Amino acid sequence: MPADETAAGLPMGSQPATPPPAAPEPAPVKYERLLLRHRDIPDLHRLEVYRQHGGYQAFKQVVTTLTPKQVIDEVRASGLRGRGGAGFPTGVKWSFLTKDSYPRYLVANSDESEPGTFKDREILERNPHQFLEGVMIAAYAAEAHLAYNYMRGEFWDIALRLDAVLDELRQAGLLGQNLFGTSYSLDIHNHLGAGAYICGEESALLESLEGKLGQPRLKPPFPADKGLYQKPTVVNNTETLTNVPMIMARGAAWYKTIGTEKSPGPKIFCLSGHVKRPGNYELPLGTTFRHLIYDLGGGVPSGKPVKAILTAGASSTVLASSDELLDTPMDYESVAARGGALGSASIIVLDESVDLAWLTLKTSRFFKHESCGKCTPCREGTYWMLNILERVNKGNADKADVDLLQTVALQIQGKCLCPLGEFSVTPVLSGLQKFRADFDGHTRDGKGAPAKPSAARPAGTAARPAARKAEPTPAGD
Repeated sequence: MPADETAAGLPMGSQPATPPPAAPEPAPVKYERLLLRHRDIPDLHRLEVYRQHGGYQAFKQVVTTLTPKQVIDEVRASGLRGRGGAGFPTGVKWSFLTKDSYPRYLVANSDESEPGTFKDREILERNPHQFLEGVMIAAYAAEAHLAYNYMRGEFWDIALRLDAVLDELRQAGLLGQNLFGTSYSLDIHNHLGAGAYICGEESALLESLEGKLGQPRLKPPFPADKGLYQKPTVVNNTETLTNVPMIMARGAAWYKTIGTEKSPGPKIFCLSGHVKRPGNYELPLGTTFRHLIYDLGGGVPSGKPVKAILTAGASSTVLASSDELLDTPMDYESVAARGGALGSASIIVLDESVDLAWLTLKTSRFFKHESCGKCTPCREGTYWMLNILERVNKGNADKADVDLLQTVALQIQGKCLCPLGEFSVTPVLSGLQKFRADFDGHTRDGKGAPAKPSAARPAGTAARPAARKAEPTPAGD
């Protein structure tokens, strides 16, 4: 937190303190940032600056000239897909609300808890008004008069600033009763969770928002029918909602000129791992992994080849690197065709020094800790996966234990109440499938395991000498 911004020193309704400047980032040629506009417009987090650049005009136009159905139809026509991971068409999701059932609610999912994902935080800190305008437009489309922004517990400092922003919007007449002289009213409240990963799942989020234990609900019914307080509810990711004002201001046809036919629009890619310039990069969907990792991210600091890529944070399928993968467009269909999922586009780059037995130990430890314990396969399965992986990494296991690890993971797969259990086994099963030698190399009867497969290199680089031995697991892990 900046030195001039403390919890005790930010009274409700005060002007939010200026966030620290974002790290410089090379922007793609001829591409206009739409979601990270604050990098090009100084002080965009301030209401007066945001309004000088057209802020809240789309919301006013929507409320005064369009019906909720017209808004839904425009967003549907844009092809906007959910940016939280599932990639479901946003306008279609809005249209599922149970007819003639009121009140309705709009909930923004700002519980950004996936390891390797940090896009929503930057939006909330530096471009909050565009996000809030998206919440307002979505609430109008849903015929909701109350909206909640559910934030992860560690975002308490951001919540203080956003509370001040909401007070400012109320004073400016952008929230409240009879907006723009119409009969429409709307208010928004921020709500902090308790830091539980599971509350990123929409039904667990709703349970937490109601003051209950954050555990997933059985589906059906779905939130569009029985959501918050058992009323029709739309739940959308922060980044998803931040797209909406631009769509309503410039039109669906314009929005579809960005990205690909089936995956239109921009996407914020969270780049981390073995890259020189980690950070958030806004790019059109369909940009290649190679362009992101090497042209923008600066490549691997050590100069080693990329061994594998996680495309959606810790819950990803481990994709073995190759020239074909590096040249794959980063959109929902193309990544799926490679056996992975774009998800939240949290790109974690692993160079050839990474041991997959160590990596899966880290991911399994996370998912075991974050399991809510409601269903047995996840609660017991994550414990036993971690138990086996700890023995493997300490050299106290045999190759039969690695087989047992796969068996345990398969017993979890497809048997859980919510996606967390599925997420826990994805890196384990894909790591075993593509890099079994990394696991066998730790076992008592597998010390002579074959060398790891060679990895893809950036175009134009020379081939490396023969593969060296796998590096030992880092001490303490």
